[in-house]
Amino acid sequence: MDAGDEGSEKREVEISDDRRREFETEALPHLDALFGLALRLTGGDEARSEDLVQDAMLKAWRSWDRFETGTNCRAWLMTILRNGFINSYRRDRSGPVKVEFEEIAEGPGSGGLYDADPEGRVFDRLVNEHVLMAIEELPAEFRVPVVLADVEGMGYQEVADTMGIPVGTVKSRLYRGRKRLQASLYRFAVELGYLP
Repeated sequence: MDAGDEGSEKREVEISDDRRREFETEALPHLDALFGLALRLTGGDEARSEDLVQDAMLKAWRSWDRFETGTNCRAWLMTILRNGFINSYRRDRSGPVKVEFEEIAEGPGSGGLYDADPEGRVFDRLVNEHVLMAIEELPAEFRVPVVLADVEGMGYQEVADTMGIPVGTVKSRLYRGRKRLQASLYRFAVELGYLP
């Protein structure tokens, strides 16, 4: 090995170390936000959310050289995650239905018999399930902006950057998605007797 090869190897190691440090500084602080978004998109499925985040971070690391330093890293990462979710959703939709073993193995009356407030627990779960179901039933074009803006707390511009669409389109989709949610949750409230 000559001196030129050694110098080239040393530069590659230095570049690799700088790249790793930059990725750790810019990308890793957004892990919680990515996991929160993944949870909302998957309907609370923690294992699937962890997989989505892991895949998104791996894709981000592999294409880190294309990230423009000084731009919105959070929006860039969420775009990668959202695209991964959409791709996996399309794959899963054409495959068999998955059922968790615990859902089958756990018979009726197996939990919550001695809760201090069983009615409250059932009500909270019922309301949360209906809200999550209402969000999940939204078409993806409305669901993603609603989750990003209303659940993750992103502003219009950040949602637009994440989705790669104009701000006006974000506002329109949010309006239409919220109207659909309102109608769906209104029907639910009437069915359960919360509203006349």
